[in-house]
Amino acid sequence: MPILPIIHKTEQVASSRLFQVEEVHLEFSNGEQRVFERLVSRGYGAVLIVPMLDNETVLMIREYAAGTERYELGLPKGKVELGEDLFVAANRELMEEVGHGAHHIQLLKRVSLAPGYMGHHTNLLLARDLYPASYPGDEPEPLEVIPWKLNRLDELVAGDECTEGRSLLALYMVRDLFMRLRR
Repeated sequence: MPILPIIHKTEQVASSRLFQVEEVHLEFSNGEQRVFERLVSRGYGAVLIVPMLDNETVLMIREYAAGTERYELGLPKGKVELGEDLFVAANRELMEEVGHGAHHIQLLKRVSLAPGYMGHHTNLLLARDLYPASYPGDEPEPLEVIPWKLNRLDELVAGDECTEGRSLLALYMVRDLFMRLRR
């Protein structure tokens, strides 16, 4: 394994309600020095949930995405609150965004979006054995829930309704998991 760079100094250079940008002054093992910028995680991580209505059908949501200025099809997601258990957070987000809770939730993988400049992690979770339940959320408008068959995943990827990489990764992981379980 390579030797980690020495961090000589970090300082905040910008801040907003959502983001904090930090400069990191580094010295690498070969003596080279650089200043990197990174987005600092302000929370306790996030959850993105694959809610399976049955072994073939995932419940997706359509919601407005300010970054792309359009409605996107994706999976329910949200931040983990201070002191909140990961699985409790996932179930809460399911109830807020999909109108279901889950009796069984399992962690698939913890992923980063852009580790070169972002400290945020998202926990991808599989939710099964769903039951109707709702909890008031913070969405500005009701979300449309769209049942989608996993065997149509290639169609989802080929289209332009779902472009969010974490959602696509999680869907492929669940599809492959179910394929292995059927063998």
